[in-house]
Amino acid sequence: MRIIGLTGGIGSGKSTVSNLFKAHGIPVVDADVVARDVLKNGTGGWKKVVAAFGEDILLPNGEVDRPKLGRFVFSNPEKRQLLNRLLAPYISSGIFLEVLKLWMKGCKIIVLDVPLLFEAKMDKWTKPIIVVWVYLETQLHRLMTRDGTTEEDAKSRINAQMSLDIKRARADIVLDNTGSLADLNENFQKVLVQVMKPLTWTEFALSRQGAIVVFISIFIGVIICRKSL
Repeated sequence: MRIIGLTGGIGSGKSTVSNLFKAHGIPVVDADVVARDVLKNGTGGWKKVVAAFGEDILLPNGEVDRPKLGRFVFSNPEKRQLLNRLLAPYISSGIFLEVLKLWMKGCKIIVLDVPLLFEAKMDKWTKPIIVVWVYLETQLHRLMTRDGTTEEDAKSRINAQMSLDIKRARADIVLDNTGSLADLNENFQKVLVQVMKPLTWTEFALSRQGAIVVFISIFIGVIICRKSL
């Protein structure tokens, strides 16, 4: 199985690229979706977060007010690190289960869409790693336009994440998204050709089909050995 790591920064267009993969029939495990699930009312993640941050972060229906929690932790690095530590085990487990489900279905190529791919040390499980990159000025402008935030607030949210330039330096593939949507589609097609190459022997061995082939080969080998004795 080939597990492609997809990451970027807020306002870089990573979600758009994720949707392009889905549109081309490549399954995507979205860490943000998993994170929403582990914060649902009554879950283990919900209990940990409420215990740490208080009931002020809850909506009247008991669910976490995600925008409010986000504003709170973005302005406080220590609180942000605490939130990440509390949810990391639940998110990691959730991602593993989603990958396992796709493995059981026989998927040979999947995309792991994780904003904190490097920070969570999940990059070591993915190859290749794709970073959706834009200039800082472009990132700032898009974020302000998209969310209607002030420049100060937008800068605070960008600075709370690892720099896109640092991520770019650690990427196997850099997907430039500084242009138009048409430009992104054109660049994406080139990336798609790279990631759709035939699986290596190691990747095939880690797929469900490869595991079946290995099992059958061992089974036949055992039978042959027994007959030769």
